[in-house]
Amino acid sequence: MTESFQFVHPELLLLLLVLPLLAVWRGRRGRPVAVRMPSTDDALSIGARPRSTIGGLRAFLGLLAFALLILALARPRHGKGSSDIEASGIDILLALDVSGSMEAMDFKLHGEPVNRIEVVKDVVGKFVGQRPNDRVGMLAFAGRPYLVSPLTLDHEFVAKRLQDVKLGQVEDGTAIGSAIAAAVSHLRDSTAKSRIVILLTDGVNNAGAVNPLTAAEAAKALGIKIYTIGAGTRGEAPVPVRDAFGRTHLQTIKVEIDEEMLQQISTATGGQSFRATDTGSLGKIYESINQLETTTRKLKKYQHYDELYLYFLIPGISLLVLELILGQTRFRRLP
Repeated sequence: MTESFQFVHPELLLLLLVLPLLAVWRGRRGRPVAVRMPSTDDALSIGARPRSTIGGLRAFLGLLAFALLILALARPRHGKGSSDIEASGIDILLALDVSGSMEAMDFKLHGEPVNRIEVVKDVVGKFVGQRPNDRVGMLAFAGRPYLVSPLTLDHEFVAKRLQDVKLGQVEDGTAIGSAIAAAVSHLRDSTAKSRIVILLTDGVNNAGAVNPLTAAEAAKALGIKIYTIGAGTRGEAPVPVRDAFGRTHLQTIKVEIDEEMLQQISTATGGQSFRATDTGSLGKIYESINQLETTTRKLKKYQHYDELYLYFLIPGISLLVLELILGQTRFRRLP
């Protein structure tokens, strides 16, 4: 619930600037002479008398009345309203490979070589921030998949859970089929108009009991679209390894990504397949998916206004009438 105060005609408030000038002008006039005297000296003497308290009160009441009437004409009002944002109707499940090969340092972040998982965290975090109206969930997989975050509109929670993702939390391997099956399971009961899985891997399916293409067929049957991303340079990549003395050094290994299988998975479900060979291309891939799965933000606004001009109009008229009444009593000006 939001509250606000406003004037419908704020330009009329400029009239308030005239009141100080009017007060100065009336003050310079002095108390008007009640009776014309034959003697000039006596007339000047009477005109020079200090103004009475009632006379000053009448002037004050008149100026205050006009000020209140100006405020009433400006039409002040107090607003109470609320805004309801509807979810876009798109549920996104992010599936991230956290197998040992994600330690390969063939990507860069801020100009410095880093492992693949750190770059993925950076790029995926930005992608989640660009989908404020979508429910986003996340799972990670190596030898088996595990849930990182359920589907939620709380993207701060998703971002925190993403930063907690680490390598080596489950047994090593690349269970792509099991990851797809788990993602489909989490989206199965979703009533969203569109459900998509974005699967990122840097390897070949070599673990789990589910065939990736079989899992893709299950996704297709449920109307779930899968985008696949193969992450890693072509050829070879440096990977940190520890020797018998506990020292770490880089060892070059061959990069193996089953691009044909990833393409088949995406094609079967109506999605697309991509290959990221560096940080820049990975970022562009998520940007492309962001554009392909566009959403329209629905915003409902409810606003109620309480008119406040009567709180100024009635006192203003009352003071003006009082000033006129005082002018018709013994404080009136004689001709």
